[in-house]
Amino acid sequence: VQLQASGGGLVQTGGSLRLSCVASERTSRSYTVGWFRQAPGKERDFVAAMRFAGGYTYFAESVKGRFTISRDSAKNAVYLQMNSLRPEDTAVYYCAAGPSVILSNIRSQSAYASWGQGTQVTVSS
Repeated sequence: VQLQASGGGLVQTGGSLRLSCVASERTSRSYTVGWFRQAPGKERDFVAAMRFAGGYTYFAESVKGRFTISRDSAKNAVYLQMNSLRPEDTAVYYCAAGPSVILSNIRSQSAYASWGQGTQVTVSS
């Protein structure tokens, strides 16, 4: 499956953005979609994920209470709603998807088979 991420941009501290990740085809309930981000000079880190089976969501501690993840199955899309943005949220955000991602690996990049191209989020202070 191919993924297309979009929705990044420049926003002031405290602002909001909604990122979209659209898949090229319908994915089964076995799939998990994750969001990762990479700031300049840093490693790519886990941000959030949704397991389609059951709709369970998972978040990095740094974004809990500020970010939410949702899905529109009719559009083959997963969204990352980012509120109360901070300068430290500045990064390139990537979406990823994979079938049968086990819970213990949900924060691991290697668990995801497909990746989108990334979208830049910049939060000004």
